[in-house]
Amino acid sequence: MEKVTIVINGVGGTGKDVLIDMLMGKVKFYNVSTITPVKEIAMHCGWKGEKTDRARKFLADLKKLMTDYNDYPTNYVLEEQDEFIRSDANLLFVHIREPEEIAKFVSLSKTKTYTLLILPRAELQGKVYGNSSDDNVANYPYDFTFANDKPLDEIEPLWLDFVREKLMK
Repeated sequence: MEKVTIVINGVGGTGKDVLIDMLMGKVKFYNVSTITPVKEIAMHCGWKGEKTDRARKFLADLKKLMTDYNDYPTNYVLEEQDEFIRSDANLLFVHIREPEEIAKFVSLSKTKTYTLLILPRAELQGKVYGNSSDDNVANYPYDFTFANDKPLDEIEPLWLDFVREKLMK
């Protein structure tokens, strides 16, 4: 099977990681994020892992600084993609929020690459997070969208079918 990279995106709280976790034991995959190295630095600055709007803004601002300085977040996920290519996994999920960073990664990707927007549940639609990373998520022409708008037991079979039929083709 051909290796496929999926840039997955969605505002905070849409359940991106929950959906990916549903693939455990069913699909061989990697799951990486441009925010991972940012979080490591943020912890040294006192961030404790909270997912408040204030913390999300701090992480978004720190990521912008790191991107402007040496593009480390993108370089990090490209290195992770190299490991994925050498592995026996079929799918690589790469979390990137910013439209310009998605476009950059897609242009540099070394595998077939799709972009996927996870649509928010009704209670998150229209929410303003106060940071450009979350607030501009919809400003990219995604290849696919998936609505994570049902209870977990109902969404899991829909998600598995979607992954197999659309993303692993």
